[in-house]
Amino acid sequence: MRARYGVPLGITAVAAAGLVYSAGFEARSFRLRRVTVPVLPAGMRPLRVLHVSDIHMVGGQRKKQRWLRSLAGLRPDFVINTGDNLSDPEGVPEVLDALGPLMEFPGAYVFGSNDYYGPKLRNPARYLLEKAQGRHGLNGNPPAVGVVHNPWEDLRDGFDAAGWLNLTNTRGVLKSEGVSIELTGVDDPHIKRDRYAQVAGGPSGSADFAIGVVHAPYLRSLDSFTADGYPLILAGHTHGGQLCLPFYGAFVTNCDLDTDRVKGLSTHTAGGRTAYMHVSAGCGTNRYTPVRFACPPEATLLTLVGRDGAGERV
Repeated sequence: MRARYGVPLGITAVAAAGLVYSAGFEARSFRLRRVTVPVLPAGMRPLRVLHVSDIHMVGGQRKKQRWLRSLAGLRPDFVINTGDNLSDPEGVPEVLDALGPLMEFPGAYVFGSNDYYGPKLRNPARYLLEKAQGRHGLNGNPPAVGVVHNPWEDLRDGFDAAGWLNLTNTRGVLKSEGVSIELTGVDDPHIKRDRYAQVAGGPSGSADFAIGVVHAPYLRSLDSFTADGYPLILAGHTHGGQLCLPFYGAFVTNCDLDTDRVKGLSTHTAGGRTAYMHVSAGCGTNRYTPVRFACPPEATLLTLVGRDGAGERV
């Protein structure tokens, strides 16, 4: 009897321990990453950009809220929020409260699909199937039906009232201590709300620096920003793979981006040009899959320096 059942019971015990760790510890093990990006024109002072993404707020997540509020102590020059703030239709007040101290700084945002629609319970294995079939989000899939509509307008109004720029298929400029940053954003490609044609043409050249902003790093958006001459692109959405294998990495990105660039700093080339790209692994999860493994929740402080600097990931 021991020989027959010992291995299955052992596997079950290991699986249970892994679930406890990934849900009870790692999913709430918030951390700050610091990345240096050698991307600014020569002679321009360094800029500190706090990149937050994929908060997926659910009511009662006090530890996450305290951690987000504490990030204001970094005193960044700018804050960029790349979407998916919600995982609960009732979560808007808690998002605005948690981000309140950060909204004292200049900032900008785009929305993700979970800001517009509530999450649905789904088999995680479907992500692997969709990857194999080349289907992601509404890109090749039937339109979503019977979904919960989140009060995204209230979230938008709160961000706008704080002075954050809404980059939904549009452009804007942030200024801080004599430096101007031109920002160009598109709505979420994951649900086909991106309208790059409305912002095409590249940076205007009237600002000191330019950044492209998008929630989901689909190749069509990355190609457009890069070919148009944006030196830096910020995105989220991937959760860094969320469930990763140590020494291997992510299995999926939930978009058509390759897994080698599922999170952190990398580059993208299109149209004969190359841009730096930073994909945030985010600090939350879908409320129905509140687990992370080998991929802790994060925000990133990007220090942008002159092009002769050395990029560094921590």
